[in-house]
Amino acid sequence: MLTKSEFAARILNGHTPSIKEKATAFASANIALVKYWGKRDSRLNLPVTDSLSIDLGSLGTETTIEHSPDGQDTVILNGNKLAQDDPFAVKVINFVDLFRNALNQAAANRPALTITTNNNIPTGAGVASSASGFAALTKALDQFFSLGLAGRELSLLANLGSGSASRSIFKGFVYRHAGTDPDGMDSYSEPLPCTWPELKIGLITVSAKAKRVSSRDGMERTVATSPLYKKWPDQVKSDLAKMLDAIKAKDFELLGATAESNALAMHECMRAATPPLNYFEPETEAIISKVQKLRKEGLPIYLTIDAGPNVKLLYLNKDEEKVRTEFPDMRVVNR
Repeated sequence: MLTKSEFAARILNGHTPSIKEKATAFASANIALVKYWGKRDSRLNLPVTDSLSIDLGSLGTETTIEHSPDGQDTVILNGNKLAQDDPFAVKVINFVDLFRNALNQAAANRPALTITTNNNIPTGAGVASSASGFAALTKALDQFFSLGLAGRELSLLANLGSGSASRSIFKGFVYRHAGTDPDGMDSYSEPLPCTWPELKIGLITVSAKAKRVSSRDGMERTVATSPLYKKWPDQVKSDLAKMLDAIKAKDFELLGATAESNALAMHECMRAATPPLNYFEPETEAIISKVQKLRKEGLPIYLTIDAGPNVKLLYLNKDEEKVRTEFPDMRVVNR
């Protein structure tokens, strides 16, 4: 089994860095229309199953890397300078060190950096801020060191920070290959050659607070204790086939029904864990009931929910006025 450092070195060894003064990159958050939940290798964030996502357009993370004026690595999150021992700051600096170490930068000529990250979505609340965050950081590091990495390489590296970050390297529909190789080199993401401008996404923020249980811990608990999890990989395989067919045919009902059932099945697996894991708030449950009621009444609308309480609505552009009337607090995702 490779360590993260060994994994990064396999990709970055042979690249000669040319350090810039400053680099800025943006990455969109993404929502998985077919989820991955559970890891075959937690150290390298290698998933048990493939997954398929769509980006959230202008919603995501912008990250800037520049030389630190005081000679110390510094992390600034949403305008707040973090303490050196802050868990998020430690994770970011450790990720940056994967690049610095693999590029053989000796301590004497290793630049101290200021990493400034701004999310325009809630942080740690189940809206994929870690996905966009580590994708933006990976892109910014690629630019800062003038590496010119390919998309597949960027997705492999971003995955070391967050499993979903592999998908946020790209726009549009993105397919994540779980892979089977123990070294993880076949576990990457790639964009699908499909567009669907009429497909719309609405974000309903039930809570912007950080989750009580992280996705990483929630996955481990579910895999280890939920009796329903053994059926999950087979459901994902079936749902992926349906989702690919839906995208190819632009079959909205098939896409929406598959995404909604996949999301609710994932949360059912979580609630069957010991102790039960429930990310929903009462408002989440109310929105689910309302969406299903509206659909029975003839409005074609579906939903998906990641590991958190916040709901993403799926609908077609022609129905946006009706959906806005029913959900006036919805934030429309412009893609």
